[in-house]
Formats: sequence, C-alpha cells, structure tokens
Amino acid sequence: MRIVVTGGLGFIASNFIRYWKKKDPNDEIINVDKVTYASLPVNKQELEKIGSYSFIKADIADFPTMLKIAKDSDCIVNFAAESHVDNSIKSPDSFINSNILGVYSLLKVALETGIRLHQVSTDEVFGTLDLGSRKKFTDSSKYNPRNPYSATKAASDFLIRAFYNTYRINATISNCSNNYGPYQHPEKLIPKSILYALNDMKIPVYGNGSQVRDWINVSDHCAAIRAIMTKGEPGKTYLVGGNGEMANIDIIRMILKKLKKPEDLIQHVADRPGHDVRYAIMTSKSLREMGWRKSVPLDKGLNETIVHYKSYRSSYEKLLNLKGEYH
Repeated sequence: MRIVVTGGLGFIASNFIRYWKKKDPNDEIINVDKVTYASLPVNKQELEKIGSYSFIKADIADFPTMLKIAKDSDCIVNFAAESHVDNSIKSPDSFINSNILGVYSLLKVALETGIRLHQVSTDEVFGTLDLGSRKKFTDSSKYNPRNPYSATKAASDFLIRAFYNTYRINATISNCSNNYGPYQHPEKLIPKSILYALNDMKIPVYGNGSQVRDWINVSDHCAAIRAIMTKGEPGKTYLVGGNGEMANIDIIRMILKKLKKPEDLIQHVADRPGHDVRYAIMTSKSLREMGWRKSVPLDKGLNETIVHYKSYRSSYEKLLNLKGEYH
C-alpha cells in the first residue's frame, strides 16, 4: 500500500507511522506535515531512517498540492490538526484553517480520486460528563463541543459525514479518548509534568485538578486505527476508549511517585475558562468485533513514557515554554 499520513511529525501520527511500518514494512508512507511548533524535530530525524518513507512539507488546506501528493495513493489518514485547547481559546484562526478548511481540502481529494480517507477525531466533540457519574460517551451520544478546538473537530466530523451521505466517498471517522505515550509535545499534561518534576519545578494544575480524563496508550490507539483502516465500513464512526479514567491530579501524583519527587511540586492555578470536567468513552461494539482490545495498562504505559522522556530529556526541554500553560 501507499499511505499518506498527514501531521506525521506530531504525536499520534508519528507513532502510527512507526506502528504501521512494524506491521507492514514494505508499505510506502508519505508523511505530509506543515511543520508548526507542534512538529517535533526528533520525529523528523528518526522517521527518515525508516525504509519506504518520504516527507513532504505541505499544508493540508492546499488542495492542489494535496491532490498531487495523494492521487496515486491508496489512502489518507488525517492526523493533522491544531489540538491545544488553550491556544484555541486565545486564537481560533489556525484551528479553523487546519481543522475545518484542511479537512474540506482532503474531502475534495477523496471525492476527485476515490481514495480512502480516515479522519482521526476526539472525544471532546461530545462535550463534558458529570464528575462522579458512571456515564460514558457512546455511539449514540450527541455532539456538544464546548471550546473552539472541539468545535472545529466536530465541524470536520460533520463535513465528512455530509460528504459520505451526499457523494458516498470512502471515509471513516474515529473518536478517541486522551492519548499518552512517547513523542508527545511537552506542552501536554503528562510529558510536561514529567519534565517539570525532573527539573524540580512547580507543576501548574488547573483548579483543584479533579478533571477526569480517559487515558489510552498511543500504541493502542494506533492499533485501533489500523483495524478501522483494514476492516472498517465506509461512512461509519468508531469510538476508541481507554477504560483508564483518572483525575489530572492523580496522574501527576503517580508521576511524582515514580520519579521519587515530593507532592509539594504541585501548584494549583486558576482554572481554564469552560474547562470540561470529565471525559470517558465507550469503545464501539463494531470495533471490538474487529478484535481490537486495549493492551497497555496505564501503570506500564506510564513507566515506558517516563523512560522515553528521560532518554530525550534535553530535546524536549528545548521546546518547553516554562511560563506556558497546558491542557
């Protein structure tokens, strides 16, 4: 196969490229990335060592370029997106361009060429759940985005569904819970907490830190996407849950304990406007029927993640904005 992976210098996409090449080393991967601040230099260096791999710097919103790149390929897997909620609150413009107009460009490519398209979305399109409840997002949950980031992701999901219903393009969507693992930008909760703790710096925590996220190891997410790409039904949306609910404050405490650092490194700061308090997602029955199962327990995955950030510590520390905030 010849696969176009967009946003391939980012977190989940770079892990997907590595995962796919381990399963099918002879398949050709074309990595298309705009190269923004979220594109990790370590990924560019390491991925170039992979066989049957090429990199093209391009913006997915550039339709003529994307058509030229993808016209002889078998499928596009779209990871390219602006994803930092805080940034979307401060300046939504780039989110509109990438997450909506970029997806529209890829839909036009799929319409003109007949190429298979998979859109990697998020559980944040469903809004928030009550703390303390046992309810989870399901295949029947209604969209209720509550910040500019999730609104743009919801818009792109609806665009894809509309194009399928209207033109019967070969497209699928997956909505996944919060990912963690190696090669995640250090602005995010887990890597930033690890790096701050290693440097004995105060770790800022929004509010009381009770916000709950459903954590899934990125390798499990990649396995789910592969299952959808190879066995999924056009026009369908698949939910990918981690069954790993934990409050942000407890994740940070786990990290501090594993690094043998004191909890007084935790520093509570003013909460983010409109902060969703809980996400939890029920994996689609159809995905489970494909044979997909979560395989990496949170404790094991967190240990492996800590090892990664220790190994690449200096590279990630160069990317840290020490006065920034994170999701």
